[in-house]
Amino acid sequence: MGVGPGTAVSSPGAIAPQVLAADLGTSGMKLALVGADGRLVGWESEPVDLVILPGGGAEQTPAQWWEAFGRCALRLAAKHPEHYAAVTTVCCSTQGEGTIPVDANGEALTDCVLWMDMRGAPNLRRQFGGRPSVNGMAASRYASWIRLTGGAPSPTGKDPAAHMLWVRDELPEVYERTAVFLNVLDYLNLRLTGRAVATVDSILTSWVTDNRNPGRVAYDPGLVAGSGIDADKLPEIVACTDVIGTLTGAAAEHLGLPASVQVVAGAIDVTAAAIGAGTVANGDCHLYLGTSSWIAGHVPAKKTDVVHSIASVPCALPDRYLMIALQATAGGNLDWLRDNVVGAGDPLVAADLRGEFFAASDQIVPTVPAGSNGVIYTPWIYGERAPVDDLALRAGLFNVSLHNTRADLLRAVFEGIALNTRWLLRPVNRFLPAPVNSIRLVGGGARSDSWTQILADVLGVPVHRVAQPVAANARGAGLIGAIGVGAITASDVPGLVEVADVHEPDPGVRAVYDEAFSTFVDLHRRLAPLYRKLAKRG
Repeated sequence: MGVGPGTAVSSPGAIAPQVLAADLGTSGMKLALVGADGRLVGWESEPVDLVILPGGGAEQTPAQWWEAFGRCALRLAAKHPEHYAAVTTVCCSTQGEGTIPVDANGEALTDCVLWMDMRGAPNLRRQFGGRPSVNGMAASRYASWIRLTGGAPSPTGKDPAAHMLWVRDELPEVYERTAVFLNVLDYLNLRLTGRAVATVDSILTSWVTDNRNPGRVAYDPGLVAGSGIDADKLPEIVACTDVIGTLTGAAAEHLGLPASVQVVAGAIDVTAAAIGAGTVANGDCHLYLGTSSWIAGHVPAKKTDVVHSIASVPCALPDRYLMIALQATAGGNLDWLRDNVVGAGDPLVAADLRGEFFAASDQIVPTVPAGSNGVIYTPWIYGERAPVDDLALRAGLFNVSLHNTRADLLRAVFEGIALNTRWLLRPVNRFLPAPVNSIRLVGGGARSDSWTQILADVLGVPVHRVAQPVAANARGAGLIGAIGVGAITASDVPGLVEVADVHEPDPGVRAVYDEAFSTFVDLHRRLAPLYRKLAKRG
């Protein structure tokens, strides 16, 4: 289902203006040529290194992102020279909630502190603590965050509000040299244009903006003053569809493009995927399955569910908000299974090296009945964000016996992620004006036929798998770029995104999954206190 290198899907005839659309995720850089009709002409990708550090640290090197960007661009140019020559716009989508301190010369002072990084949690509590408290932070501050921003800092420390405080307190020399703190998207835009800006969605999890008018997001002086971060270290805010400049000479040379090419601000991955999935109408939702996972959909008003960590926040559409319900780790569980359980000599590892992991899995998973012969997997391998915000939670395989096989364990991991999504869907349905009666599926996990069917069966709703699902973020960036330069409007987007197939729920397995889901929720209830005890000992 995914588009591969060299795939040509453009229509014949004159070549329309192209957007060079970047999708920088945790696993790597993906780069595509996207026309204003939503068609992808070519696709290149390159992995980037993830460094896991003691104490909850997770980092990547910004220079490696930029190098991968250039190499992917040059390969695209070589394979599709006519379309590459038609590039008029660059627009990026990236992982969110990363933090890079940048000096006055535009140089990164450290590696990027990623969305997975929890080292700033103690710094966050020290900065914002008080009684009475909510999630370890003063209730008065919490009320202001919810009222103005729609959300609040995660007590896990996995967002820029905590990252910046960690830099301030643990790396004071770096903090002093920092001219501006940038998110991942903002850093790429700096390399492209020389301009340091944040978009309305990339700045969100710094928790310093007034978001009550989606078309006029701005810093709130009180929130900035209380953040513990100097105001002059925060970037200018722009809309996702703003043209922020043209390529610098260095960027033009790096990408093999004219310096006249315009750069549209773009969006973080959650925002871009909503456009790339074609879910623009209010209440239409998509499920993204990547390293992490989320359910998202546009809504007309700002709203927050504090208990379940769900909020509607500024996005690429200036007259709307995007409801986001984020799960910490989805496909990351499969990476763990591949690397640490099946072993280097396993055929699944060899298939993964060839880019065929899901094809190989689809030969194995259907051989196991629904319910994985009694095995249940809880996919909290790096804590959880929603419907509970708890960094202490951990993954587990339950009810494993001598009779269970490798295939049972593989299916259990697929089912466990689906059960976790069903757990999240309950508060999502209460958040939306009407419950979800179907959902679009995008992301790398959507390449699996068996996982797509498991999701339909577990969630109990039809799953509409978008064509070229791996390209959703890049397509979203391309469409945002096209909107930014006036080639299309937001209302055009649904008609530009094709659905490849629809997976209907199988009523024959509903009882099995209802029982599994009841057990799954009960496991969380019983185990959460134990995980917290174990975390304190660790």
